[in-house]
Amino acid sequence: MIFPMERLAFKMKLKTGAKEAYRQRHENIWPELKKLLSDAGISEYSIFFDAETDTLFAFQKVAAGNGSQDLAEHQIVQKWWQYMADIMEVNSDLSPKSVPLDEIFYMK
Repeated sequence: MIFPMERLAFKMKLKTGAKEAYRQRHENIWPELKKLLSDAGISEYSIFFDAETDTLFAFQKVAAGNGSQDLAEHQIVQKWWQYMADIMEVNSDLSPKSVPLDEIFYMK
């Protein structure tokens, strides 16, 4: 079954000076996490960094109704959050503090 695709965007915040650690950890993303994201319908996932504000901008192309934000209960996601918590602003459950962004323009 083919599901319609949606684009999601959100922002997160890195701790000052953590850019390279963040990049290295994502260059070595765990295969089981990558598979989970793919199995959840995420076909594209990009993260950009704003050096002026230490803000991360994330973009995902997802099967309608899905997204990485919906995987909070999975053990591998919780383990990743623990791994990343020392370099990001996080909530009390160690999930990254994230703010969804509304799309206001898309050119195809």
